[in-house]
Amino acid sequence: MKRNLTTIALLLAAAGFTACEDTIDIDIPKGKTYTVVDAWITDVPGKQDIRLTQSVPYTSQGAAPVISDAKVTLTDVTGNKTFAFTFANGVYSHDPGAGQKIGEIGHVYKLRIELKEGVFEAQDTLKRVPVIDSIAADFKTKEEAVSGEEGFFARFYAKDLVGATDWYWVRSYRNNLQTRVEDIFTIDGSYAEDVADGKDFIQPISEGITDYGKPFLEGEKVIVRLSSVTKRSHAFLEQVQQQIDNGGLFAKILENVPTNVLNTDKNSQGRVLGWFGTSAVSYKEKTMQK
Repeated sequence: MKRNLTTIALLLAAAGFTACEDTIDIDIPKGKTYTVVDAWITDVPGKQDIRLTQSVPYTSQGAAPVISDAKVTLTDVTGNKTFAFTFANGVYSHDPGAGQKIGEIGHVYKLRIELKEGVFEAQDTLKRVPVIDSIAADFKTKEEAVSGEEGFFARFYAKDLVGATDWYWVRSYRNNLQTRVEDIFTIDGSYAEDVADGKDFIQPISEGITDYGKPFLEGEKVIVRLSSVTKRSHAFLEQVQQQIDNGGLFAKILENVPTNVLNTDKNSQGRVLGWFGTSAVSYKEKTMQK
């Protein structure tokens, strides 16, 4: 009985704390700002974009300022080609021409960014990617769905490429490439190395393209993008995702996500944030119909 009374007392005390909340404004120093690099080159034909912005204070509500005075070049180290990226409409771009592409599977690429703070470079290798065979979708009523939400639950089918460890980034969209649904990071179609080489993508990953709290409706379209990434890029993306999802009672302390864009001048203290990566990309889409 004493134990039960103690438990009740603790619950009432907790309720009292939550009922007496006051808003406190904390004056947080703005801190130093950095250039943030968002550079991802793919083997998809057409224009490729690179974004450079300025970091903003944690409490800022405004958009990140765009950096427009940098010199940006990309070198295909394997093919001995250099592409100049020019600034327009908020991004640095290079268009190789209709039906042409910059990214080639197996090639090594080096990004070079000249800023006031110094000259920064990063390197990545564009890895192979399997095709997406198909997408299936099952309609479930509220009673049938685990989430209690009626709609279409999609699943894609793909098989990992045989012969090496491959790292992938799966992203799904609703109706267009501007409306993201889910991001999944996988190794050989599974979650660990040396267990699924050459096998089908496992069910938790292949079915992870649906938001179970908001399944697809009839007439809506699911788009799946399967991208290859290097092991380093895979680790970076997973860490970013963990920081985005970090929250709740057991949230971890926020930590700085590493960058592979490094200052080439060892005597300079200048640094940037962000990442340079490359991907081969496979797309598939399906419209929901009963």
